[in-house]
Amino acid sequence: MNAKTLKEKLVRGERVFGMLIQHAVTPAMVDFLPVGALDFVIVTAEHNALDIADFLPLRYALAAKGIACLARTHSRDPDDVSKVCDSFDGVVVPYVEDVEQAKRLAAAAVYRPLKGKALEQVLAGGAWPSKKTQDYVAHERCPDTVFIPMIESVEGVNNLDAICSIPGVHAVFVGPNDLTVNMGIPNEYDHPDLIAMLQKVIDTSAKYHVAAGCWFGKREQALRTMRQGARLVVYSNDASLLKEAIDSSFTELRQG
Repeated sequence: MNAKTLKEKLVRGERVFGMLIQHAVTPAMVDFLPVGALDFVIVTAEHNALDIADFLPLRYALAAKGIACLARTHSRDPDDVSKVCDSFDGVVVPYVEDVEQAKRLAAAAVYRPLKGKALEQVLAGGAWPSKKTQDYVAHERCPDTVFIPMIESVEGVNNLDAICSIPGVHAVFVGPNDLTVNMGIPNEYDHPDLIAMLQKVIDTSAKYHVAAGCWFGKREQALRTMRQGARLVVYSNDASLLKEAIDSSFTELRQG
């Protein structure tokens, strides 16, 4: 699945499946991904010592397999978001809660290279420099770019109606670690309050035809959120899946 297909599936209301890649930068690893398992991956430089550029060889290998590659940036600066979108199929931006900032982050992704006063005029009321500029941005420069803000605070959830109504928001992605810390229930991923909060996120997003999902490392938690209506399924990461596979295999072997 390429970026165009991923975006079309999100817009049509279909469910898409992906995973985080936090450590693997060797493009050869793509050969070991089962055919049809992944619609997309999110490479991340947020919680490690890597830079986004370290994932570029992997990004091109994924493209050759038809798998969209989004990048989670550690920055919430619009210029950084624009730079990421120039090299990857889209961007996932952490800890978005302020509506005005969300508008500028989305604009950096889907209205690039528009900047300055011209961009402010578009954000204020849709006054593009010309129809040619609008068509160029929409159909040539950014037609397949995917923009996903992460909702990781109670304030972000409270502002979700406004965030989901921003043009260019294709999905919202809950980071459960940050959100549960913000809620006062750190890492309690089965807590009824988190489950209720996720339902609120899913239901609110659905009103605007925006996909919603949450990262989980346990299949039962991911399946539970799918039953709640999640359409953006982001399951586990490269290190955890490798650990799980090795643990399962060698535990069985040692038991004879």
